[in-house]
Amino acid sequence: MTELHPAAHIVSPIINAMIRDRDRPIVEMAGGRAWTGGEMLEATSRLTQALQAQGVKSGARVALLAGNSVEVLLLHNAIAFAGGCLVAMHPMGSADDHLFAIEDADVEVLIYDPANFAARAGELRARTNRLKTALSFGPDAESTDLLALSETYPPGALTAPLLDPGNITRLSYSGGTTGKPKAIPGNPRTAAAALQIMLSEWEWPIEPRILAAVPLSHAGGALFGPMLLKNGSMVVLPYFEPGAVLAAIEKYRITCTMLVPTMIYALPDHPDFDKYDIFGLETIFYGASLMSPVRLKEAIERIGPVFFQFYGQAEAPMTVCVMRRSEHDANNPDRLASCGRPVPYVDVALLGDDNQPVPDGEPGEICVRGPLVMDGYMDRADQNLEALSGGWLHTGDVAVKDLDGFLRIVDRKKDMIVTGGFNVFPSEVENVIASHPAVAQVSVFGIADEKWGEAVRAAVVLRPGASVEPAVLIALVREHKGPVQAPEAIDFVDAIPQTAVGKPDKKALRARFAA
Repeated sequence: MTELHPAAHIVSPIINAMIRDRDRPIVEMAGGRAWTGGEMLEATSRLTQALQAQGVKSGARVALLAGNSVEVLLLHNAIAFAGGCLVAMHPMGSADDHLFAIEDADVEVLIYDPANFAARAGELRARTNRLKTALSFGPDAESTDLLALSETYPPGALTAPLLDPGNITRLSYSGGTTGKPKAIPGNPRTAAAALQIMLSEWEWPIEPRILAAVPLSHAGGALFGPMLLKNGSMVVLPYFEPGAVLAAIEKYRITCTMLVPTMIYALPDHPDFDKYDIFGLETIFYGASLMSPVRLKEAIERIGPVFFQFYGQAEAPMTVCVMRRSEHDANNPDRLASCGRPVPYVDVALLGDDNQPVPDGEPGEICVRGPLVMDGYMDRADQNLEALSGGWLHTGDVAVKDLDGFLRIVDRKKDMIVTGGFNVFPSEVENVIASHPAVAQVSVFGIADEKWGEAVRAAVVLRPGASVEPAVLIALVREHKGPVQAPEAIDFVDAIPQTAVGKPDKKALRARFAA
């Protein structure tokens, strides 16, 4: 590697875009101040110097624990310029989740938002001796105020560190829905591939005015780079609340946003939905978990043909497949159940357990290879052999390819229920139950059964004011899918538990109803 051909660090094009937009407002906190590119450059430079003075050096693992704020975006860049490796800590994660990441990743520095996470930071410091430094962005009696410290440094030029293509610049953690979370290293190659695919394959408005309501520490932060490079701007909400999202779309003339399916369900369900003018919205990017075709059809009818699906996972970040707005056929349930078609930048195959392609129309595991794919989990040699078997990333998602090349995910491989020797894919049962007008959300899972090995069970959230007997829903599944796939019981719940990244937590449901 030479200075003439450095590895493409993700912060390089972002900072170059800020320099170009030095006088243009590019990001603001809803209800707060707007920041120009020049102001963000100066703040990033000051924070970089403050971090280096606090011991952040090349390769240092730095955990960031915060809700949504402009400071989170600044710190993402400052950590990179200081040479640190960002360890993503989800703001909805538990103390045990955060402690696991700190110890597994050997985190040296914890940066946190004291307004929301002072108590959590104190608990983490008390439970581990791994942390050398804790920094708050804002006053906290227990830590150094990083923002105040940064103001003591003059702004200077920013130079991205020179990197080898395999340098680890970020550690993300798998959801841990089937076991302990696994650290997924990100490097300049995977980051550049993800950015390139988002720029070329996602359907951006001509004038992107983005509303960030999902966590910037995770998928939401990936919007920042494309937004800058597309000459757009961003409004940041501290967290998702459907009324606040609707109000912000109207107030700020938002043209695009990113949501997970449960958030999309909440918008048309909001009692004041029809009071807001949201029809300047051109694109809703959505992903992270399967979406009910019934609820997606309803959303298209209520909000408009604005939906763009991206399918990927932390091991192949953001975009393996896409389904464009025009491809959302509201009258085709199978199409609405699809995750789209592969983007040209990766190779995708549906493979069987023998690592051979399955015939079209037969279920197979979605497997991926290309520059987007991780090199392997950190310190998980045995799991790497399984995940990267045969030179493919095995996603764990089972899909069927139709004649037009669209992949319809039938379920997670590890969520498949085996009852009496028959395979039951929960998503197919969920789609039937969700078709009943009384059902708002549903999650189907298996629990241990002495006779059948596993029994099919469903947790259902009803729409406000609606009611239905469990027997009616069970009969509906029996009619459409046969007796083997019909749930042996249906439990009505107030809400489906979610993982930190917004996916239905079937592990929690199995534990809850196993008794």
